[in-house]
Amino acid sequence: MTTEAAAPPPPLLPARSPAPARRADPGRPSGSDFAALSRTVADAGLLRRRPLYYTVRFALVGASAGACAAGVVALGDSWAQLLLAVPLAVVFGQIALLAHDLAHKQVFSTRGPSEFWGLIVANLFLGMSYGWWMNKHNRHHANPNHEEKDPDVAPDILVWSKRQARVARGIPRFIGKHQSRLFFPLLTLEGWNLSVNSIRALGRPTTKHPVLEGTLLAAHFAVYFGGIFAALPAGKAIALIVLHQALFGVYLGCVFAPNHKGMAMLTNEDDLDFLRRQVLTSRNVKGGPFVDVLMGGLNYQIEHHLFPSMPTPALRKAQLLTERHCAGLGIPYHQTGLLASHREALRHMRAVGEPLREDA
Repeated sequence: MTTEAAAPPPPLLPARSPAPARRADPGRPSGSDFAALSRTVADAGLLRRRPLYYTVRFALVGASAGACAAGVVALGDSWAQLLLAVPLAVVFGQIALLAHDLAHKQVFSTRGPSEFWGLIVANLFLGMSYGWWMNKHNRHHANPNHEEKDPDVAPDILVWSKRQARVARGIPRFIGKHQSRLFFPLLTLEGWNLSVNSIRALGRPTTKHPVLEGTLLAAHFAVYFGGIFAALPAGKAIALIVLHQALFGVYLGCVFAPNHKGMAMLTNEDDLDFLRRQVLTSRNVKGGPFVDVLMGGLNYQIEHHLFPSMPTPALRKAQLLTERHCAGLGIPYHQTGLLASHREALRHMRAVGEPLREDA
């Protein structure tokens, strides 16, 4: 069953999944509902690596980054530099998406090259700890939208369920009252948030290569800040950095927020198998090639969660197979347009903040 943009969205906070629950099955036996889909996808050749695609994609992102750097030098002491904040934000977002694909072994099938280039792309080019982000993101993939286990819905700043809202204290309680209005302003800080959390993670035992990651991060910040301050007076340099980071944060939020926000929230009481856990908590975003490039393939979020190592160009074909498979099993499969996905997410944030507004 496909939910189109014009149809009403799925329930924001269902007490139980609308589909029949199956026991979680980490082993995914050959007779499971997911295994049947997995065989179909594998037989279609959708899991094989796509070296030419990623070679071209890396080259285009690299060339775009070089063009932005050349633009900063060419414009010199001019407020026109602020116009470069837009392409710079897009380039940084695309670098983040490449780091994401490397972490999921979409580019290389083995761990060594994936980790090596992941450290280069994430730490050196982006200024984000590859190890910290990978640890966090793997926990998200294992339990998406799970209130106790998914770090992406932890009530650190925002609240994602009415249950979280009722027990919220401090900053989440203060912000949660009006979080749907504050969401996009808060996204302007997301770029800084990634960098701060990356630096903090260097001292944690979960970081396997703290010296290497710290060195690469230091090199990134030296080139990023040093290059901009060398090309511009202090005032213009600060303005460019602040605007660039703000737009970068908003771009990242617009890529990642539509994927799960407003979909089913799970707790330990929900006993779902792998297929249903991933499908019911994810949303696909339609929009054609433009949205595919803008979101780096993450608009096929359902398929990405079911097959994390699937290369980006295969996701479109996998979407048709997955939707058909879910329809045969009676599993709700939700996809909508880009703007509609944000409306659903904001509607969800406003709804779950209601207990805080009632107590005000």
